[in-house]
Amino acid sequence: MEYVILIIVIAVLAVAAGGWLLFVRPRRGRGPETPPAQAQVPPATGATAATGEAEKAAAPQAPSAPAGVLEVERPPPSAGRLVRLRARLARSQSSVGSALLNLLSRDRLDDDTWDEVEEVLITADVGVAPARVMVDDLRTKVKVLGTRSPDDVKDLLRTELITQLGDEDRSLHVAPHGGTPAVVLMVGVNGTGKTTTCGKLARALIGDGHTVLLGAADTFRAAAADQLQTWGQRVGAETVRADRDGADPASVAFEAVSEGIDKHVDVVVIDTAGRLHTKVGLMDELGKVKRVVEKKAPVDEVLLVLDATTGQNGLRQARVFAEVVDVTGIVLTKLDGTAKGGIVIAVQRELGVPVKLVGLGEGPDDLAPFDPGAFVDAILG
Repeated sequence: MEYVILIIVIAVLAVAAGGWLLFVRPRRGRGPETPPAQAQVPPATGATAATGEAEKAAAPQAPSAPAGVLEVERPPPSAGRLVRLRARLARSQSSVGSALLNLLSRDRLDDDTWDEVEEVLITADVGVAPARVMVDDLRTKVKVLGTRSPDDVKDLLRTELITQLGDEDRSLHVAPHGGTPAVVLMVGVNGTGKTTTCGKLARALIGDGHTVLLGAADTFRAAAADQLQTWGQRVGAETVRADRDGADPASVAFEAVSEGIDKHVDVVVIDTAGRLHTKVGLMDELGKVKRVVEKKAPVDEVLLVLDATTGQNGLRQARVFAEVVDVTGIVLTKLDGTAKGGIVIAVQRELGVPVKLVGLGEGPDDLAPFDPGAFVDAILG
C-alpha cells in the first residue's frame, strides 16, 4: 500500500512539473505581452494639428548638396590685383633691383660698372639687345644730369624700365559687339598653364560683371575638359565640351561660340590643346581652330600663355605662335618664384605685343592685369 501511495505522489509531482514547463517558461521567453508604458501623444485635431503642420513647415531643413556639385563663388574684381600682389612679386624680383641700384649708386661709374649693369640685365632675361639699349640710355642720362644720390638713381632706373615696357594698350577686348560675344582664344605650348589660366580669367571676368561661357577645345588631354568644367562650376560659367576624347577641336570651338551667341553671354573663352611650336601639323590645326571660329564671330583676343621661368626659350615659342594665329596679348604665368622679370621686356620687344596678364601664384585669384608701374615698383622695392 505504501508503494502505491508513493507512486501516486510521484505521478502528481511529475504532472505539476510538466504543466509549469509548458505554461510558465514559454511566456518568460517571449517577454511580456505589453510593452513598457510610454508617453502617448494624443492625435492632433483642429487648431492643434494646423499649428503642428505650420511648425514643420517653418522648421529650417538643411538641404543636402548633390554629390559632385560645387558651391558657386563670388570672385573679387580684377582691378588692383597686381598692386595687392606687389609684396609677393617683390620677394622674387627684388634681387635684380637691388643689384642695379647698388651698381648705379657707386661713386665712380666706369666702363666696368656699366658692363656689370648690362650683365645683371641680361641675367634677368631682359635680352642682349634691350640690355644694351637700357645701358646706353642710362649712361647718357647720368652723364647729362650728373646724379649720384640713391633717390635720383632709383628714379632714373624706374623711368628707364617703364620706358622699355612701353605704353601699349593692355586692356582686354572683352565687350560684346553686334549681338555676338567677345571671343578669347587661349594658346601656348604644353605645361604653361593654359587651362588654369582660362579658369582664372573666367573668374576675373565674372568678378568684373561679365557673363562667361567656356569652350573646352583641348580634346587631346583627357582631364582638360573636366578641369575646365570644374573652374566654370565654381563661378557659375557653363562649359561646352566634346562627348568623346580626340574630337575635332575646331568643331568644339565653333559650338561654344554658337551657344554663346544663343545664350547672349558677354565673353566666350576657348581653351586649346598645348602643342609644341616645332610640330608643324599641330600649329596648322591651331590656325584651323581660329579660322573656323571666325566663320561665326570675330576673335577679339588671342592670348599666348608663356611660362616666365623658361626665359629666352619662351621667345622662340612666341615667334612661331605669333606667325600662326596673330597673337594680340601675352599672359606670363609663374612670374613669382624663380622668374627673373626681364622676360616681360624681352617678349614685348620681340613680338611687338603687350603683356596683358601675369600669373603670380597658384591661388584662383592670382591672375592680374599687368601694370608697368606696379611691376617696376615691385622690382625696385
